[in-house]
Amino acid sequence: MAVLDKDARASSRAWASGLSLTSWVLFAGSGSLAKAVMDAGWSAAAVTSVRIAVAAALLVPVVAVLRPRALWFRRADLWLLFSYGLLGVAGVQLFFFVAVARVPVGMAMVLVNLAPALVALWIRVVRRTRLPGLVWLGIGLAMAGLALVVEIWRGSRLDLLGVAAGLGAAICSAGYFLLGEHGARRHDSFGLTAAGLAIGAVVVVVVSPPWTLPRSLLTAPAVLGGLQAPVWLVLLVLAVVGTVLPYLAGLRALRDLPSAWASVLALVEPLVAAMLAWLLLGQALGLTQLAGGVLLLGGAVLVQLAKPDTALAAG
Repeated sequence: MAVLDKDARASSRAWASGLSLTSWVLFAGSGSLAKAVMDAGWSAAAVTSVRIAVAAALLVPVVAVLRPRALWFRRADLWLLFSYGLLGVAGVQLFFFVAVARVPVGMAMVLVNLAPALVALWIRVVRRTRLPGLVWLGIGLAMAGLALVVEIWRGSRLDLLGVAAGLGAAICSAGYFLLGEHGARRHDSFGLTAAGLAIGAVVVVVVSPPWTLPRSLLTAPAVLGGLQAPVWLVLLVLAVVGTVLPYLAGLRALRDLPSAWASVLALVEPLVAAMLAWLLLGQALGLTQLAGGVLLLGGAVLVQLAKPDTALAAG
């Protein structure tokens, strides 16, 4: 019986890992879509505002009709909903774009992807749970690989506000994993995602009201991989495939995958984004970036090889 339970846990963890990787591959793909829209004259803040607002406008009615009970939350759950929406949806996006505007993109990417280390520290210090040595080694290797992938040494401009914004994005990202793990095991992932996107949408819309944008920007052509499409269509795909689906998959994964493990898998995102930029935008990868990708993936594998029983306890 114990063997069956162990096999079931291993199978559940493998399924959750696959969902988490799918989530981050979809998030990575959204980068190329957003870049195509920004090349058509949109600001990063405007793309984020429309992306999250459209995602919420599409998902909330669908969940309300097909899974109405998923939107039933108690008053005691309000802190979770607002924290998840503010940190996991709006905070990560807004802080990251502030960082990108003030420091090199590579540095911003490394700063926001400090989240796995922050999650591990939270689990060790606050939850007082000892994590296997493979987890810390895997995080270290993955972070080193990430630094190579984004070539952090390119660009020497240092701005304290930009660095602070990058660290803020990392804290919000860590909140996404920890709050998502807490909520996914107590609530329907569809309901929690819909509520989080709705709350996040309110915040980003206040910061960057989409109705102030010229209508001509919606019909402007966006070029992606040699293909041309109107911006409104690319934004729709970005909202569904690059926002709704990855948030749903990521939350569902956190039901069976500890936050420390899921946060390390998230480091695959910049690697996939670089590969897609190579394929779709013609931005070639160098040998250093490829070597960094190998290190990054090796670190993620080490984390996954940690003892399953310990991993589940850490969650």
